[in-house]
Amino acid sequence: MGKANRESETGALDLERELTAGNGDDQSSAAKGADASAAAENALETELQKVKAERDSLLDRLARAQAEFENARRRAIKEHQEFRDYAMLDAIKSLLPVIDSFERALLAKSDAGDFRGGIELIYKQLQDALAKLGVRPVPAVGEPFDPHYHEAIEMVETAEAADHEVLEELQRGYKFKDRLLRPAMVKVAKNPGK
Repeated sequence: MGKANRESETGALDLERELTAGNGDDQSSAAKGADASAAAENALETELQKVKAERDSLLDRLARAQAEFENARRRAIKEHQEFRDYAMLDAIKSLLPVIDSFERALLAKSDAGDFRGGIELIYKQLQDALAKLGVRPVPAVGEPFDPHYHEAIEMVETAEAADHEVLEELQRGYKFKDRLLRPAMVKVAKNPGK
């Protein structure tokens, strides 16, 4: 029994050592787990700070881009308005000599024939100024009626002209380059025989 008693005492000691050693491992692994958890939490916090900084940077860049776009839009509107104003300036400059000629004609003391000749010269000068700006008269008399360029005021029955031919121009029409400014008001032939 003495031997059995010693073995049981030794077994109890071994068991205590094993339990104590096992408990120590649990505490160190728990400490390691806590350290790992804290490290993971720190890594996540660092990553979160990076993402927040990147977000703030992107929001700042977006705000700057929007401000630059708005400034560019305002600048373009201003430049467009200035361009329109100065385009009108060229048109007005080309008409000033015509006004000068009218003033000279009105101040001149002359007979009716000279006055008419002066008015005709002014009319030609005005037509030339408009032509330089790209304004052209719409051809009418003798042309076939075109509803895109002519406005029929009256239909005249006649056998002397082709059907739907423009007989008379009551008011001249004008085009600016390829765009119609105003249609010509015309009388149109109605020829039942043709």
